Amino acid sequence: MFPGMNPREMQKAMKRLGIKQEEIEAEEVIIKTPEKDLVIKNPHVSKVNMMGQETIQIVGDITEVNKNETIEVNDDDMATVMEQTNCTKQEALEALGESNGNLAEAILRLQNK
Repeated sequence: MFPGMNPREMQKAMKRLGIKQEEIEAEEVIIKTPEKDLVIKNPHVSKVNMMGQETIQIVGDITEVNKNETIEVNDDDMATVMEQTNCTKQEALEALGESNGNLAEAILRLQNK
């Protein structure tokens, strides 16, 4: 927060000021707006409570996904996802859409559900 300040001193100062900070373990953060989604990969998420006011700070690799873009799904990709995860056609389609057509990511999403 302040360059050159000892992290331990920073924690003490924050405690004296009534500021509490909590790290939140996250794999991905998605912020949905009417026009686009902001997808933050490898996020570092901190929740800060200062005098009863909570704020969240997110730092990571940001990608914008326009909601008006259509993703063409290859029939072979959909068949591969269904075969590898034993899912329905609809589930495969949704996973491929959520992963922007990335076959490996779609399979991992379904396997981790």
